[in-house]
Amino acid sequence: MSMTPREIVAELDRYIVGQDAAKRAVAVAIRNRWRRQQLPPDLRKDVTPKNIIMMGPTGVGKTEIARRLAELVGAPFLKVEATKYTEVGYVGRDVESMIRDLTEIAVGLVKQQKRKQVETEAKEKVTERLLDLLLPNASSWEPENPEGNERRQRTREKMKARLDAGDFEDRKVELNVEQKTSPIHILGAAGIGMEQMESDLQGMFERIMPKGQQRRELTVREARRVLLEQESDALIDKQVVQEQAVELVENHGIVFIDEIDKVCGPSSGVGPDVSRQGVQRDLLPVVEGTTVNTRQGPVRTDHILFIAAGAFHASKPSDLMPELQGRFPIRVELTDLTRDDFLRILTEPKHSLTRQYAELLATEGVTLELTKDGIEAIADIGFEVNRTTQNIGARRLHTILERVTEEVSFQAPDLGKKRFKIDAAYVRERLAPILQKEDLSKFIL
Repeated sequence: MSMTPREIVAELDRYIVGQDAAKRAVAVAIRNRWRRQQLPPDLRKDVTPKNIIMMGPTGVGKTEIARRLAELVGAPFLKVEATKYTEVGYVGRDVESMIRDLTEIAVGLVKQQKRKQVETEAKEKVTERLLDLLLPNASSWEPENPEGNERRQRTREKMKARLDAGDFEDRKVELNVEQKTSPIHILGAAGIGMEQMESDLQGMFERIMPKGQQRRELTVREARRVLLEQESDALIDKQVVQEQAVELVENHGIVFIDEIDKVCGPSSGVGPDVSRQGVQRDLLPVVEGTTVNTRQGPVRTDHILFIAAGAFHASKPSDLMPELQGRFPIRVELTDLTRDDFLRILTEPKHSLTRQYAELLATEGVTLELTKDGIEAIADIGFEVNRTTQNIGARRLHTILERVTEEVSFQAPDLGKKRFKIDAAYVRERLAPILQKEDLSKFIL
């Protein structure tokens, strides 16, 4: 990934409004990964990523920045909530499982790349397989009968030309489809290492047990998709996929830990505190650098980039364990959205909310026209409701737009090809019953 920080920020600006400080921080973190790869090997292993904590209210773009960033760089990306984990030894998921999940995501990314590399060869094999299914006796040619074989070959070539032209797409064929095995679960698996034991057992059974085959009747169109997957997987070296996936996770993996503020705070002092201090203690070695055993092999976490985020309403980053604080040296505060931010969110991003609604209704033949003053009215009301009730950021716009377009969305199939204009007067008319109420939170969720 050789994009400069300026290019990364410019790309993020296409989808996310404002929050320049957060964008700059993640852009520098990603560029530092590229810089690290240019260093000599002996120095490279000592350069660790500078993990980031994002602080700010909900709906201002924390998760979206991390998600778009991962899409941009093609890195394995996993979003988790800190509250879903418990301390090792108790019922629930242990923190190391996030690395196992990230590794499986990396395997999927590597397989996708490999399938593209072998796509041409796999398609040729799929065509031959389909011809064998359409001409079941073609594979049993007799060497001592050259005339018959030549005739069959001509027939096969004609069939291939028709197959390529799409003449047989709806013809039915029978083929064996591999049945997916259900995951193994250990009853009462709550102790130390039980998740890893389940993973190891699953891998062992997949290796020693014969794969179940099911005979299915499919159209040529459906069979082509199934056969392409089978032939592509047969051409891919699984050992190479595992090695590259582990390398990808170790050097380019990104873990986004949301709701980190929910595991802040001092110990309760009464009974085991399995989902606060305990989770922090378990999180520390993973962020600091340890080896986690996965189905693809051991994975070092030293150079995985961790981005934590939280609203920090009732707590602050200093409430985290000092050791964990030290592993997140970069802190970025995301600002509340202003009225102008709401206006930009409605119009500027590549897939803005107003465009989404317009395109959805266009499928029914209805042209939705949001006037400039109508969009400004939506932004004004969204900002005002956030200011006077709970501040839920840009998510407020979803509720308001849904209420504004509710009538036209309901009637769209019966309207026919018509234009529908939404201006400031219409917006305020639709939201008037809500705006007249004192407690808006009862009416706008």
